[in-house]
Amino acid sequence: MNAQPKNINLEEIVKADIAHHFHPFTDHKSFHAAGGPRVITHGDGVWIWDGKGNKILDGMSGLWCVNVGYGRKELAEAAYKQMLDLPYYNTFFKTTTVPATELAAKISSLLPERFQHVFFTNSGSEGNDTIVRFVRHYWKVMGKPYRQHFIGRRRGYHGSTMVASNLGGMVGMHEQGGTPLPGFHHVQQPYWFDFGGDKSPEDFGMDAAADLEKKILELGPENVAAFIGEPIQGAAGVLIPPSTYWPEVQRICKKYEILIVSDEVICGFGRTGNWFGFETFGFEPDIINMAKGLSSGYLPIGAVAFSDKLTKPFFEKGGDFNHGMTYDGHPVAAAVALKNIELIETENMVGRVRELAPYFAAGLQSLADHPIVGEVRSVGLIGAIELSSNKKTRARFHDSGRVGTICRDHCFQTNLIMRACWDTMVLAPPFCITKKEIDELFRLARIALDKTYADVSGEMA
Repeated sequence: MNAQPKNINLEEIVKADIAHHFHPFTDHKSFHAAGGPRVITHGDGVWIWDGKGNKILDGMSGLWCVNVGYGRKELAEAAYKQMLDLPYYNTFFKTTTVPATELAAKISSLLPERFQHVFFTNSGSEGNDTIVRFVRHYWKVMGKPYRQHFIGRRRGYHGSTMVASNLGGMVGMHEQGGTPLPGFHHVQQPYWFDFGGDKSPEDFGMDAAADLEKKILELGPENVAAFIGEPIQGAAGVLIPPSTYWPEVQRICKKYEILIVSDEVICGFGRTGNWFGFETFGFEPDIINMAKGLSSGYLPIGAVAFSDKLTKPFFEKGGDFNHGMTYDGHPVAAAVALKNIELIETENMVGRVRELAPYFAAGLQSLADHPIVGEVRSVGLIGAIELSSNKKTRARFHDSGRVGTICRDHCFQTNLIMRACWDTMVLAPPFCITKKEIDELFRLARIALDKTYADVSGEMA
């Protein structure tokens, strides 16, 4: 791939962006004061280039999604061919298209046998909105309309739409959206570094799960519809739960007949070294939400898989499920997702993640001696670096997120993409990354950490 920027008028693009593009999750005052956006022009493998010709190692796979890497012509060709055949048709009114049907069958084949049916969406957010409507209607069909309440976790992230943001536990999103919607509750996240204290991770995992049972009993088990959780809480800072956590959550939910929703938007399609995160952590969901890695981000598409016990009443009792979006199962997005899954299978990318995981973990561990690093952790090709003012006590810097932002900015200047979640730096590189590129990733990460330490060394406890 030619590393030179494409023939664009960079100054005009930046000017137009500032004038017309209202960006997501952005402090627009500081964004404009800093001169506007960094314009990304093209990519290849794990690398992207900006309009100034800088070659950047993308340690975040775009936004946790470009799993097969940039520049895969096979995916572009799949989209082109489907656009020529049939660029669009809907899946309403007892109608389907070939790619949508084939993709539903393919997704089902990757899941446990109890998941025979898939509902398509355009994003993880839409998937979670779909789940809330489906589950509440399911309990109504089952004669239990009072089962309305959903339990998630603090700092859980399940999307940005009104319902999805209420499912999640991001307080800042709730505050901007007004009073939280009724029926959504949040419990302790399994975050040992911040909340484990002197407990072992295993004991803390049991305590975090116990907080779920406490909330169930507070609400009344008969009123609780479902518990939702990411196998690993990604946007919360790659919170990898202790080994005791998910089995205990499973036990509690089964005890009270509460449905388990596994939000696989980040973990799904190989990120943890298995096709899905629930396999890695050993629990059995009733509903699975998918997006991002389904198409490796090449086109917007999401999917929700429902277990047979949930769909059976709809087939037996009839009645419309009054929910859907114009682009559900979009034929071009479905064709690209099918080709993406084919690439993951034929190139054994899930196996590749398992093979690279120890090398990736060792690279993270090489940063553990850094004076500003309190902990490193990873599973598969997803990892985190905790920034701490005192390694021994796991103390935090004042003004949560300030030091993480400093480090993120140093990463940008070093031509590495590493995301800051508060004061936790997180990584999720494309599956095609090589060992040599992993070495380079952590070399650049250390440079950014050194620069960050130089900025805040006077604050170390």
